[in-house]
Amino acid sequence: MKKSILFLSSILLLAACNSNKTENNKNETATEKTEKAPEKMAFFGEKFEKDGSISKTAMFERYNNLKPGDTIDVKFNSTVNSVCKKKGCWTKVALDENNEAMVRFKDYGFFLPMNSENSDITVNGKAFITEISVNELKHYAKDAGKSEEEIAKITEPKRTLAFEADGVILTK
Repeated sequence: MKKSILFLSSILLLAACNSNKTENNKNETATEKTEKAPEKMAFFGEKFEKDGSISKTAMFERYNNLKPGDTIDVKFNSTVNSVCKKKGCWTKVALDENNEAMVRFKDYGFFLPMNSENSDITVNGKAFITEISVNELKHYAKDAGKSEEEIAKITEPKRTLAFEADGVILTK
């Protein structure tokens, strides 16, 4: 009989502790939701500091001063518009509402997660102007998941604001 009472008391004590613990977890979760979560940064390629990076608007102004064949070393902040849907081997980043830069990764040495759209990005590397051939444009369109109809409409080369990144910081 004493063993039964001791056993039941132990079970009640454990049950009381667990319900209190659950209530504490609810309070902690509510507190976490009201506080701002820290930024999560992921590095790809060579690591670098974000200090000294310029805005996407300032970068667009620099692109406007470049001619084909010019190259500048720079790091800038932007937003990911799209990523290669096959491997993450290229990305397009916003410069303003109507313009974007095509970013490839140095020596094909790293890739971005394919779900990186709308993430904040800081890229470090070389900016330049290039002309992309029709075949290459069709390849990129296919990688981006465009329809055969959209791919067939590509008939002329395109002047592109290009960037070769040796390092990338993604911020969620």
